[in-house]
Amino acid sequence: MTAEYRYDVEVLHLLVSPGHAYFGRAREGAADVPTTDAGQAELVAGKGIVGDRFFGKAAHMDAAVTLFAVEALEAIASELGAGPFDPLLTRRNVVLRGVELAPLLGRDFTIESRGDVVRLKAGRPAHPCAWMDEMLAPGAHKAMRGRGGVRCQVIGGGLLHRGPAVLTSPVPLDPSKAGHPNVLRPSRLT
Repeated sequence: MTAEYRYDVEVLHLLVSPGHAYFGRAREGAADVPTTDAGQAELVAGKGIVGDRFFGKAAHMDAAVTLFAVEALEAIASELGAGPFDPLLTRRNVVLRGVELAPLLGRDFTIESRGDVVRLKAGRPAHPCAWMDEMLAPGAHKAMRGRGGVRCQVIGGGLLHRGPAVLTSPVPLDPSKAGHPNVLRPSRLT
């Protein structure tokens, strides 16, 4: 029998964007693409978030949804003496409060909101791009390393809602470390 650890979290933002604002745009500058901070988002197993730029893209199936702890952004703002920063500028899909993400790498976990349950697998760290220096503040790219969140595969679809939620993890997490830089490595499953 596998242990389960439940954590009360808050889904603060659900970013859904049909286009890339930063990716592949080194010379042109950031693109002005429609971006929604949705009240709810539909996640489809094996595809990602309906309406998002990574939905159904074969190259991103294992990393179609990015989770990010807002505490990391708050710590970065404090360290840089800047901000507060708009979490949507990080282009992370799901911005959470109250959860340490690094220990989830390599693991299946769930997020339940308003009775709907979404099952995810954290596949790899979400490394920040150099655009963070321009979009947030000089030094943000470096400061965000090790705390840019996790990229996940949707393995059980459903609706994810903004507001209170419960994250169920197979490993213990320390919510007080949500904003701390981590050495993000996939967990060894034994």
